[in-house]
Amino acid sequence: MNMTKNIGDTDRNIRFAAGVAIALWGLIDHNLLGLIGLVLVGTAYMRSCPVYSAMNMDTTGK
Repeated sequence: MNMTKNIGDTDRNIRFAAGVAIALWGLIDHNLLGLIGLVLVGTAYMRSCPVYSAMNMDTTGK
């Protein structure tokens, strides 16, 4: 699957840090909030966000 990269470096770092924090919070509190954190980490890793694609957003600075 070829996904267009639409997440820049700053956005990626923020997503990764927030995703890890939210995932840990979800694990500590034993709730499903951690799944949101995993989505953020996944989009940071893939450098592609489906919501950004739907809104024609791009933070790569091209």
